[in-house]
Amino acid sequence: MPKVFEKDGYKFFFFSNEGNPLEPLHIHIRKGEKLSKFWLKPNINLESNYGFNSKELNWIEDVIEQNLSLIEGKWNDFFSI
Repeated sequence: MPKVFEKDGYKFFFFSNEGNPLEPLHIHIRKGEKLSKFWLKPNINLESNYGFNSKELNWIEDVIEQNLSLIEGKWNDFFSI
């Protein structure tokens, strides 16, 4: 489970086995028992959410937008894209 970064206790990561064929670019976010997944292309879009409230989801989306290049770069490096 490669961690891309952590901010204010929120872990932004992806799984090393992301499906066969490989799922499109996305990021998982965990804080405690809460978990969400966002698709990143063509737009940032919530795919699933377990426990985060709307304020947290908006904050997470903003953080993803600010770090989109970092996330995509780590994804591409890990999966050799």
